[in-house]
Amino acid sequence: MSGNITSEYGNIVIDNEVIAKYAGQAAIDCFGIVGMASISVKEGIATLLRGDSSTKGINVKIDDQNNIDIDFHIIVAYGVSIRTVVSNLIKTVRYQIEEMTDMKVKNINVYVEGVRVID
Repeated sequence: MSGNITSEYGNIVIDNEVIAKYAGQAAIDCFGIVGMASISVKEGIATLLRGDSSTKGINVKIDDQNNIDIDFHIIVAYGVSIRTVVSNLIKTVRYQIEEMTDMKVKNINVYVEGVRVID
């Protein structure tokens, strides 16, 4: 389901993929986030996603009341406080998505799938 906003200019439909891309960019800009992760079901191994494929580590759901739920699968930098990084991610993404869409972000779930040393 996509987000639907009615304004004085008409109806605006925002696709889930657009929200995922915007949320992904906001997340990547957060300190301590190396990138989004994809999990191999067969091997159970987290793979760092690059570029346009980074939205595969993000799942966006929009309910009938235009409330957004976002799931992130991330890889964090080695040596950072995971709690601090995730808290910053949630605050940043919630603020930016709500400002961009004028929709409510109900839940942000973060799954830390791995840790990487940054070169």
